[in-house]
Amino acid sequence: MKRRFYGSMAGILLTATLFSQETFKPELAVGASFGTTFSSVSFTPKVQQGMLMGYTAGVTARYNTEKNVGLQAELNYVQQGWKEQFDLNPEFTYSRTINYLELPVFTHIYFGGKNAKFYINLGPKIGYALNEKTESNLGDATPNTTNDQHDMPIDKKFDWGLCGGPGLEIRTGVGYFLLEGRYYYALGDMYNSKKADIFPKSSAQVLSVKLTYLLPLFK
Repeated sequence: MKRRFYGSMAGILLTATLFSQETFKPELAVGASFGTTFSSVSFTPKVQQGMLMGYTAGVTARYNTEKNVGLQAELNYVQQGWKEQFDLNPEFTYSRTINYLELPVFTHIYFGGKNAKFYINLGPKIGYALNEKTESNLGDATPNTTNDQHDMPIDKKFDWGLCGGPGLEIRTGVGYFLLEGRYYYALGDMYNSKKADIFPKSSAQVLSVKLTYLLPLFK
């Protein structure tokens, strides 16, 4: 009886293992992305703003470790910052573009059929400011109640926060094509935020739309 029992258990485990191997195999894919960003900065005191448009591009590596779950890491060049609005003086313009090198790491959750999948990426992101550029026609004018930021380069080059969003993946014989929307909320400030400083809060917010191409290396 014991031999039959152990033999049956071994057969069940072997069948389950073979079935698991047939239904899912880990997959590694690498590729590149390009997209558009729309950013602003949450200032306290408030600064009246619109959305600053910029660009992002980078490389992506994704490893689907389990059915419906994987890990994704990226190394991107991204433009973000802020663009001010002057309701009483619409002829004035002011914008600050900050170029970052960023590293997001996501939990990749996906579902769907063989050729079309929906997914959600969620995770932390760190970044480092490479340089910044200002475009303005203000001269010596001070049209808003808060203007100190115009003459202040950012204090903190290190940026960190949380980001994520939904996407659609189409799989073809020449690779995978992904369209994704993403939102980033910085948990750190761009300017010093002690009691004696001007801005208690200066955290970035970024919306982005990205196209990504991935080439599977193995399944």
